[in-house]
Amino acid sequence: MATKEKGSIGTAGSDIGITAKKENNFSEWYTQVISKSELIDYSSVSGSYIIKPAAFNIWESIQQYLNLRIKKLGVSNAYFPMLIPESLLKKEAKHIAGFSPEVAWVTEAGNSKLNERLAIRPTSETIMYEAYSRWIRSYKDLPLKLNQFNNVVRWEFNNPIPFLRSREFLWQEGHTAFATKEEADKEVIDILNIYAEVYEKLLAIPVFKGKKTESEKFAGADYTTSIETFLPNGKGIQCATSHSLGQNFSKSFNINFLDKDEKTKYVWQNSWGLSTRSIGITIMQHSDNKGAIIPPRVAKNKLVIIPIYFEEKEKNKVLSACKKLFIQLEEFNPILDDREGYTPGWKFNNWELKGIPLRIEIGPKDIKSSQAILARRDTQEKQAVKLSQLKKKIPELLENIQSNLYKKAAKIIKDNTVEASSLNQLVKAIKDKKLIKAGWCGKESCESIIKDKAEGAKILNIPFKKHKISDCPACNKKALHPVLIAKSY
Repeated sequence: MATKEKGSIGTAGSDIGITAKKENNFSEWYTQVISKSELIDYSSVSGSYIIKPAAFNIWESIQQYLNLRIKKLGVSNAYFPMLIPESLLKKEAKHIAGFSPEVAWVTEAGNSKLNERLAIRPTSETIMYEAYSRWIRSYKDLPLKLNQFNNVVRWEFNNPIPFLRSREFLWQEGHTAFATKEEADKEVIDILNIYAEVYEKLLAIPVFKGKKTESEKFAGADYTTSIETFLPNGKGIQCATSHSLGQNFSKSFNINFLDKDEKTKYVWQNSWGLSTRSIGITIMQHSDNKGAIIPPRVAKNKLVIIPIYFEEKEKNKVLSACKKLFIQLEEFNPILDDREGYTPGWKFNNWELKGIPLRIEIGPKDIKSSQAILARRDTQEKQAVKLSQLKKKIPELLENIQSNLYKKAAKIIKDNTVEASSLNQLVKAIKDKKLIKAGWCGKESCESIIKDKAEGAKILNIPFKKHKISDCPACNKKALHPVLIAKSY
C-alpha cells in the first residue's frame, strides 16, 4: 500500500461507520464519531484520554491563531512548573475553596514521604503569582502579560466526556498584571473578543458573550466573562472564560509596585483560558451521521484525492493524473489515497468519517474531459470542475463550506431559542431542550430556584447583547438582567 499524504491514513478501527444517530442517541453518536474518526483514544486511567494527531491538528490551528492575536496585545509565552506547594495553593482562600475537590496531590517520591504536599496544577494562578511578587517592583515593570500553553489536572468529577470533561486537559492560560483597574478591565473584554473570534471565525460556531453570575464566576475573581454556545442536543456549554481577578491575588501574594506618584500600590490582575474542550464542541456542533465534519480553517488536510479505475489498463493513467494534482494542490495539504484493495466507495466513506472538507475524484472519463469531480463533506454536493480551474475553485468552495457550517449552526441555535416569562414556561422549554431568553432579578435564591425546578438548568451568562425581558420567572418581580438559561455540560 502506497499512500502519499501529510497526515495519517487511519487504522482498521475506522472501517466500521457510525451506527448511532445524532438525533436519537447523541451521547453514543458522539462517542462513536470521536473514536472512529480517530480523534481520540482511551488510556488506562479513567477520565484521561489520548488526543490523536487528527484532533491535535485542530488544537495547533487554534494555538497558532491565539498566538498571533495575543502577541499583538503584548503577551509573551512562558512556562511554569506543574507542581504547586500546598502552602502556595492555600494563599488565596476563595481560590482553593473553589478547587479543593478537584486537586490531585503528590505526597511521596520514591520511598520517601514529602515534607509538604504538592498539588498537580488545577490552574496556575498561585505558582505564577509567587514569581510575579518577585518580578514586579515598579510601575516600569508593568504591565506584565504572560501566557502558557500547558496541561492541567482536575480530578474529582462524575461522568467524564472526552474533550468536554476529563481529568487532564490542554489549554492556554493567560495571566496579566496592570497598574490600573481600567487597563485590566479593558483586557478582559479584548481577550473575550479574541476567544469569540476563535469560535466564530475558525470553528464556525456562534457564541454569546456575557458575564457570569456571582455563583458561577471563577473562584477568587472579582467577575468572570464567558462565551457560551448551544449544541444540537439541547445543551448549553461554556466555551472560554476571561476573568477579572481585581486585587484579590495581589494582596494575598503581596504583588505591589512603586507607582509614578511614589506610592506603593497593589497590581490589578486578570486570568483567561481556552481549552481542548473546543475540539469536542466543534465535533458536536457540525458532525453528522456519516462521521466528523472539520471546518476547513482548522483542517490540516483540506482535501483528499481519490483515483477511480476499474480496469488495470486505466490504472497508470489515472494514478499519474492524481499524482500530478497532488503536487499542484500542495498548498491545500492534500491526501492522495492510492491504496490498493479498497474500492472507491469504501474510500469515500472512510474520508467522510474523518471529516476531510473536500474530496476530488478522478477517473478515465474525467481525464478525457480535463476535469475532476469535487464533493463537499458538509452537503455531499458534487460538481465537475475543469482541471485548469481547480486552484481557483477550491478556495471558493472551502470558504463556502466554512460559511455554510456557521450558518447552519446559527440556524439551529435560532430555531431552538425561546422566551420564558414564567417558571412554567421555563420548565417546559427545558424539557423541550431549548435555549431560553429570560429576565432575572439578580438574587441567588432565584437562580437556585431555576436550577431546582428546571431539571438542573442554569444561567449560562448575562449576555452583553441585550434582549427584551419580562419579570423574573422565579419570583415574578422586576428583572434587572437579561439571561440565557439552558441545561449545560
